[in-house]
Amino acid sequence: MAKLLTAYQDTEPIDSFALIKSADMRLTKTGKPYLSMVFSDRSGDLPGNLWDATDDQINGLLPGKVVKLQGVRGAYQEKPQVQITHVRLSQAGEPDDPTDFMVHAPIKTEAMQDELNDLILMITNPTWNRLIRKLFTTYHDEFLRFPAAKANHHAFAGGLAFHSLSIARLAKSVAGQYPQINQELLLAGALLHDLGKVIELSGPVATQYTVAGNLIGHITLVDEQIVLAAHELKFDLQSEDMILLRHVVLAHHGLLEYGSPVRPATMTAEVLHQLDELDASIQMMTTALDKTPDHAFSDRIFGLDSRRFYNDRKA
Repeated sequence: MAKLLTAYQDTEPIDSFALIKSADMRLTKTGKPYLSMVFSDRSGDLPGNLWDATDDQINGLLPGKVVKLQGVRGAYQEKPQVQITHVRLSQAGEPDDPTDFMVHAPIKTEAMQDELNDLILMITNPTWNRLIRKLFTTYHDEFLRFPAAKANHHAFAGGLAFHSLSIARLAKSVAGQYPQINQELLLAGALLHDLGKVIELSGPVATQYTVAGNLIGHITLVDEQIVLAAHELKFDLQSEDMILLRHVVLAHHGLLEYGSPVRPATMTAEVLHQLDELDASIQMMTTALDKTPDHAFSDRIFGLDSRRFYNDRKA
């Protein structure tokens, strides 16, 4: 059985098939082209640079392609990487299905679909319920297949649904503890807050940002979809129900410098922001610690201020 990318140790030779997750052509200080690449399989990602890249390599080694990768496991600035000695496209008879090299959500798609249906039933406010049903009819398949990010948190197939449903579970628990919280609005916000990522991102294979994703971003994109759906349903955009729903979605990043057009100004919006931060942080730490030996420090986590975390889970 082939060894997975993240199982290789420092200085160990690598000889594996992998998926190209990204491949960006760059220039060295002397003007020579090279490819800054990220390879992936079911265990996670491993970056590396292909120096002195030829035109054929630049044009052929594209995101979404399966390749035979050879090199040595090393590190750069305390982060693992592969020092590439040879890389070529998969040939006839060799592994070539990108889905075989993707990390998937730990819950099956069917189970996430059933949970989504149950949560929507809990939202009895007719405005929020009808709007959510319309949007999830439009983006049903994408919601269940897409990652929640290109990197950082929940960056795997099905990650968008897994992340959104995780927040909805937290929302139910928190609302049970604090009855002053509007549970239906919090659930609606949990399900909708990242739905714009089905437009912001290209999909689960070799995920990239779309033009709209780069220029507009998922928060504005999902608010646009909410407004368009409201128009089709003939809802009054100035009604309190619509304004509150749009606010919790628009404010879920918490700070203006983190992309929210407004800061949370209701209890529900603040709670959604905190739950979003909690779930994203736990997933980032979990991903890093799963690759960390017991009683050792993880690699630095970019999304958590490049901090390292000690693996105390089996203390």
